[in-house]
Amino acid sequence: MKIIDARGLHPPEPFERVVEALVDLPLGEELKLIIHVEPAPLYRFLVKNRYSYKASKIAEGHYEVVIRELSGDGAPPQELIDV
Repeated sequence: MKIIDARGLHPPEPFERVVEALVDLPLGEELKLIIHVEPAPLYRFLVKNRYSYKASKIAEGHYEVVIRELSGDGAPPQELIDV
């Protein structure tokens, strides 16, 4: 599992890091984002691009989001759709 610790980073850097990591994420692998704010815009992006996510508040002001691809045919998304 790849982990991105984005606590303290300012937008859009956490979002950009996640998108870059998803492009290289092998099918079946998960990506974990740790961030200091709930990344609501990221959720819309993930849904539009066939990724599932599980978000949890792990401490006051800290969130953990585990992301996994939802490809039905086993093929990764060809293009990522911006929100």
